Amino acid sequence: PLAEQANGKAVPEKQPTKKQKPQRPRKEKAQPHTFSHPLLASALKAHSGSITCLDFSSNGKYLASCSDDRTVRIWSTKDFLEKEHRCMRANVDLDHATHVRFSPDCRTFIVFLANGDTIRVFKMTKKDDAFIFSAHEDFPIRHKAIVINIGIAETGKFIMTASNDTTILIWNRKGDVLATINTNQVANAYASVSPCGRFVASCGFTPDVKVWEVCFGKSGEFREVSRAFELKGHSAGVCGFAFSNDSSRMASVSKDGTWKLWKTDVEYKKQQDPYLLFTGKWSGKEPCRIALSPDGRTVAIASVCDITVYNAQTGAVEEEFKSVHPAVISDLAFDINNRFLVSTGDRVIRVFHNSAGYRAAIADMKEMLKKANTKGTKDRLQQQIKDAQKALDAIYKQ
Repeated sequence: PLAEQANGKAVPEKQPTKKQKPQRPRKEKAQPHTFSHPLLASALKAHSGSITCLDFSSNGKYLASCSDDRTVRIWSTKDFLEKEHRCMRANVDLDHATHVRFSPDCRTFIVFLANGDTIRVFKMTKKDDAFIFSAHEDFPIRHKAIVINIGIAETGKFIMTASNDTTILIWNRKGDVLATINTNQVANAYASVSPCGRFVASCGFTPDVKVWEVCFGKSGEFREVSRAFELKGHSAGVCGFAFSNDSSRMASVSKDGTWKLWKTDVEYKKQQDPYLLFTGKWSGKEPCRIALSPDGRTVAIASVCDITVYNAQTGAVEEEFKSVHPAVISDLAFDINNRFLVSTGDRVIRVFHNSAGYRAAIADMKEMLKKANTKGTKDRLQQQIKDAQKALDAIYKQ
């Protein structure tokens, strides 16, 4: 058997036994963590340290990962089903990144520095079939507590940073603070920017999720941050939440042992509240993370080292992946085309086929087919069902 080493190369598992002392802390490496599953599409290996954050580019072409090995890796999503997984490396000098986020145009990415306690911007310059990375100025240090997440609005107009006190900062791209939000949630557990770029949301010790709209004028100038709506219904603190791609759906997971799916495309300016579509149950074991597929059809919850995938409409358990990583899962995300679910918690990124998403899409289209009136619509839906079924069958034949 082969054991993965820090440089990503496979070497025979037997190590020389002369120097026993330095090897003591590395005892666990003698039995590398193994995980296999029919739905595992690939395992991305290049980092030599624990990965803390993953981010898909909005064009769907790239996945970024950052690790305490002082690098950010940019992976090509078209290689996910290949045997070789090429990646490009950006070095984080004299520090390491805890979070990474692509800009909407994919010409820059930002990281949060573990020791520097601030944002660093990296430029991505395309050359041939690769990128050249160059670090630019760091933002000023503004947070007084540990930063738990960062984000860039899809509009490109603002950057968000959130810390584990009650602070969220809204920045412009130059590093000026536009607004400070006090969440009043005792301690923030999670915060993020919505994929549509209009909203910032947070959850924490209180049993709600608060959502704000970041408002800009017609000529692009920042105006204000205003309260949009809240997700109310959990009976204990909320651990995490996620948006669908168009922000019309949100999913939340709570210490009360439930997860909830919400309809959020409401006229909140007319005081219309989001409404609850479904309440499901999860293991309740923390730490946990939740991910919602961009089309809003599939919910995935990571609980410690395990992942459970649910049908968002029925709450049915579609897939269960046990002991996916040897340590707590640090990030979980669907790709923008609803094809894959990725997770990490060690040096490896595991890529799963989103079989549940295909099944949910087929069920939805079959319902639409029953209601279809014109021949053109019926033919189109029948072809889409056929294509989705073919893609689903291909996953299980691999």
